[in-house]
Amino acid sequence: MKKMIKWGAVCVVLFALTILRAAAQEQQTVTERYLTPKFGFKGGLNLSNMYVKDVADENMKVGWNAGLYAKLPMGRGFSLQPELYYTDKGAKETYNNFVQGKGEYRYNLNYVELPLLAVFNLGNNFNIHAGPYISYLVSANIKDLKSDGTIHNIVDLNAEDFHRLDWGAQAGLGVDIENFTIGARYAYGFHHIGKSDNTTGSLLQDSKNSVISLYIGFGF
Repeated sequence: MKKMIKWGAVCVVLFALTILRAAAQEQQTVTERYLTPKFGFKGGLNLSNMYVKDVADENMKVGWNAGLYAKLPMGRGFSLQPELYYTDKGAKETYNNFVQGKGEYRYNLNYVELPLLAVFNLGNNFNIHAGPYISYLVSANIKDLKSDGTIHNIVDLNAEDFHRLDWGAQAGLGVDIENFTIGARYAYGFHHIGKSDNTTGSLLQDSKNSVISLYIGFGF
């Protein structure tokens, strides 16, 4: 089954590249005569998790992202898109026992992230994009939420107990409507989150980041 999934993914990529060669166009607004760089801001919703070998869907946590981006045309149909934004990653773990009652622990890992994406336009409004990212851990905490949504407690964690730097790859789909852009993206971390020389970090030592992002942006 895993081999079928891998070969299926390869076929999708090859098919997409074939379409790109045949139909790539750079998106321009109705008021633009030439390809022009765009600079803007974007933000949206994160669905994040932490994984070792597999990702458990029940541990997915809702967070957010917000920051800046630039879209720099390299030619018709192809752009480079550097971004810089704040992003809330992590995971959640639910509990249900006599002492604590019902609720969940939310592990919040807050990063400043810098991706560099290659953007390929399919037609005037649709694009696919992919590229590497590097991020820096700013802060970390554990939030205890009860089943009614109230916050019972927030415990700040020492960011030095974790690896400050994380890196990985991102890929996604976008729709450009004049100066507005909306899209969805998946980011896959390559580096372990926690350090092995302390109790807090060792609990997450083998874990890596996994994030689905939904966003909307405006360029000018």
